[in-house]
This record gives sequence, C-alpha cells and structure tokens, in this order.
Amino acid sequence: MTILGIKFTHDGAISLIDNGKLIFSFEMEKLNNNLRFQSFCLSFEETNLILKEYGYNLNTIDKIVFDGWTPAVKAWQKIQNESSKIKDVQLSGFSVDIELAGYGRLLGKDEDVYGRKEHVIDKIGIPYESFRHISGHFFGAYCTSPFAIKKEDSYILIWDGGMPPQLFHFGAKSKSITNLGHLFMLFGDIYAGFPYGYAPFDKGVKYSYATPGKVMAYIALGNSQRVIVDRLNAIYIDLEVKYSKNEIHAGTIVGVTEEFIKKSKECSVISKYNNEDILASFHDFLEGLLVERISKKVKEHTANTKNLCFAGGSALNIKWNSKIRTSGVFDKIWIPPFPNDSGSALGTACTAMVYHSDQLSLDWDVYKGPEMINNYVNGYNWTNVVKNRLIDQLPFFEKKFNYHFREYKFTLEELAALIHKKGEPILFLNGRAELGPRALGNRSILAPAGSEKMKQLLNEVKLRENYRPVSPICLEEDAEEIFDPGTPDPFMLFDHQIKGEWREKVPAIVHLDHSARLQTVNEKQNKEVYQLLKFYKKHSSIPLLCNTSANLKGRGFFSDIMSAVHWGQVNYIWSDGMLYSKYKL
Repeated sequence: MTILGIKFTHDGAISLIDNGKLIFSFEMEKLNNNLRFQSFCLSFEETNLILKEYGYNLNTIDKIVFDGWTPAVKAWQKIQNESSKIKDVQLSGFSVDIELAGYGRLLGKDEDVYGRKEHVIDKIGIPYESFRHISGHFFGAYCTSPFAIKKEDSYILIWDGGMPPQLFHFGAKSKSITNLGHLFMLFGDIYAGFPYGYAPFDKGVKYSYATPGKVMAYIALGNSQRVIVDRLNAIYIDLEVKYSKNEIHAGTIVGVTEEFIKKSKECSVISKYNNEDILASFHDFLEGLLVERISKKVKEHTANTKNLCFAGGSALNIKWNSKIRTSGVFDKIWIPPFPNDSGSALGTACTAMVYHSDQLSLDWDVYKGPEMINNYVNGYNWTNVVKNRLIDQLPFFEKKFNYHFREYKFTLEELAALIHKKGEPILFLNGRAELGPRALGNRSILAPAGSEKMKQLLNEVKLRENYRPVSPICLEEDAEEIFDPGTPDPFMLFDHQIKGEWREKVPAIVHLDHSARLQTVNEKQNKEVYQLLKFYKKHSSIPLLCNTSANLKGRGFFSDIMSAVHWGQVNYIWSDGMLYSKYKL
C-alpha cells in the first residue's frame, strides 16, 4: 500500500510510505530556502514531479491523506464539530476547499483518536482521507519507536501548542487506544504566551513558534525561586478547581491558560523578581506539574507497560524530556526527531498505515529529506542571482561580492585535519536532509569546541542572541566520558550535563548551566559524520564538534550549494567529497 501524507498549514510537508517503508518526507521549509514553518506550497504538478523522482505518480497512490490541523479555538468557546475546511488550496491553476478531520484539542473518553473523514477533490476526482491532527502525533511517535518493532504496548503523551497534555495507552496487539484524559488545563503554547511581556520576549508575535526554543535557552540566565513556583502552583490550582466544576472543553482550556497568564503577571509576589528568575521559575513550575500529573495518571491506570512515547511541540523541550526520563515513572521513553508539526505529514501517513493494515512499525531513518542540490558554477554572476532570489533575506547580500570559491576533491580525513588546523567553522552539507527542526549532521555548521569564543562567533554568524547555546555532536562511544548521563541520544532531544574536567576542554558547547543538547552518532546512523569525528579525534584528542544548523536566518536548511556560497559567512563548504574554499578577488 502506498500512502501520501500532506500537512497543509504551518510546518507544511509531504511524506510517502510504501508498504511500511518511508520513501521521503519533505518539509516545505527545506525546499528552496523557504521560510521557517512554511505552509504547504507545492502545486499539483510539483507534487507529481517529486513523486516521479522516486518512481511514483499521484494517479497510482493508494491513499492520499491530509492532516486535520484546524485554526485555534477562542477562550470559553465550545466547538460542536471540530472538522473544518482549508480554503483556496492551490492545485493546478485552480483552487479548492479541503475538508479536514479537525485537531483533537481535547478528546472525550469515548471520542475516536482517528476522527477519520473521507472526501473527494471534486474538480479532479481524487479521493482522500483526513485524520485528526492529534492522531498524526500519536502514530508518528509510536510507529517510529522501538516499541512498534516488538509490538509492545506504550503510553502515549501528546502535548501540542493547541491542546493540553493528553495521555493515552496503546495496546499493540489489539490496536486498542485508551484515553486516560488530560493531565492539566494548560495549552502547550503557554510556553510562548507566558514569556510575552517579559523582555526580551515582549516584542513581535505573542505566540511565535520560535519563542519556546529561545526561552528554554534563556532560563539558564536566571535562578528558579521556590516562592515563585509555589505562587504559580497556587494560581493554577485555584483556576483548576474553579473551572472543573463545569463541563470542560477546549475553549475552557484556552480560557484557563489565558487567565493563568494574566493572574501570574498581576501577582505582586512574582513581579518583584527579575525576568530571568520569573521565567526560570515558570519553566520549573510546568516541569514539576507535568511529572507529578503523569506519574499520578500512570499509577491510577496500572497497565503492564513502562514504555512512553512523547510527541507534540512540547516534546522539543529537552529539560522536560530529561526530567521525565529520570523520574522513574517509565523504563523507556521514545521521542521522534520530529515531535512538532514538522512530523505531521509523516504522522498522518502512519495513521493511515495502522488504520488500513496490520503494520505497526515504520521502516525509516532520519535522513529522508530532500537531496542536497549541487548547482555550483564557478564564475556565476552572483550579484544578479542575489538580487533576484535572496536580497530580501539578509542585509549583507546588498554588498558587492569580493570573493569566489574554488572547488577541490577533498576526503573526510583531509577535512578533519583542516578543521583542526584552521580552528574555524565549516559548512557540512551532505546527502539527504534530516527530518525535523534540528540539524543532525547533514545540514550543519561544524566547528571546533576548544575555544569559548567559538560560541560567540557561531551566534554572530547565525545572527542569534548571545545567550543561545551551541550543541555538540559526539562519537557515541565517547559520550559517557564527557557527559552525564552521556547515553546514546541521536536526535538532540535530551539534556546532558558536561562533566567538570571537560568544561575547560570544550567550552564552546557548555551552556550557562553546564548543560548541552547532545547529539551522539555511530557509524550506522551517519557514516560520513562518524568518520569525520573519528579523524578529528585523531588530530585533537576530542571526539566532538560544535553543531548548529546551516541556514539563512528565518529560513529552512540550505537546499543547494549556491545558496551556501551566496551566504558566504564561512571559508569552507564540504559536500559529497568536494571542498569549496573561499578566496578573495
């Protein structure tokens, strides 16, 4: 069975599964240097061209499936029928309205997680299905997990921006889903909404998709204060008691979330502290509530499993993930590398796979994004290209170019020696892009970690705030020597502490709280990056490099070599055995 999954709204994407194997998953932001969180933007013809590259055709796809994401509900608003339309989807010179299954913001005990709807695109006669947005997170997490391979049961926690944390139990053999209810009455986007009003998050869009990652880094500047955490707990419990007396629906949760933010900011006990301490305490309040409530739910349910899958945008919070992992509530925790909506097209395709077959596990790997396009042409008229394609993206593109790049064949061993000798960042653009929001080696800026100045340099190159950390990519077999716990974590989804003796050796990857968002790598996961790190260790005795995403500010990963050349902020680009070395004219 061939299944094509599509997510139309923010973090738009297209994914293809063939008989339980992932063929590709393309996020719109990773095509043509599109904006971050780009909605679906492919025409009917462009979609078919991508399929044909892999030997498929729209007319022969067995199931076309659309993710059910729908716009937010208002505070206190009760939605009778959550399914809705996405209007004016552009196809082949015309537009259509697409019926979607809905979000699944707060499912009742007896509501169907799938929420499946069947429709036909009338103008072209193509049938399609739509599943609830929550089901894409649910099965995108479970089907990619090690539990699915063994057909093991698992708890599944979904906490996305537009819903409270909802806990389920999945019985693998019977494909049964037990809804254990919401853990508490706060939407996931509170992690973006609460900081709004506190500098430096008091400008721009209130619920920006970019805010949570910045907040997670920023809280290391502060100290969590017990008095603030206790006050936030008291404010929340009062609201929970008050509104639990009546029927609870999604609009109730929105109302509680907004009222919690308002009351917290009006609290004189809290307001006398600095912003850094308030936000650090807010983080700890949510973390404590999450662990306490999930522990309570699991004890009440008493299922014969200690597995957990966690998905939704909140599962990108590495500190919460680590707290759950070390809480003792679960033996094993799985978070896919695309827990937010970047994985929704893949997830809705997984939902259809489970719904229509006995297949539970997906044959996949994280490097199933678009191929790197090698369109390098030496002596190209760069200025005209920049004016036509990139002038709106970064101010320094307005400057006249005074450099070119030379192209050489260059081995990974030579590259490791170059990195060690020069001590500067390089672009590593290789093979197919990684899935999800984090650069995992194939679309990365890599750099030595031995100088604290490297963190500052990388943040300057990326036009990022100076409090932002830089992640390490480390040989899996050496991680325990440097990090605590140092367990294999190939997707940058957990918090690790850097051991004392290593903090001076690799200061560029040490965050203010001595933590790091570690990525481990072995030869099976990424042969080229693994070999590069092995060679680099031979030269430096250090088995890791700094790793941050290779992209224009506010855009997805570089999609082609020429875009990286135009960017021009590093002296070396390596791709598919070739080195592009900058020289001045």
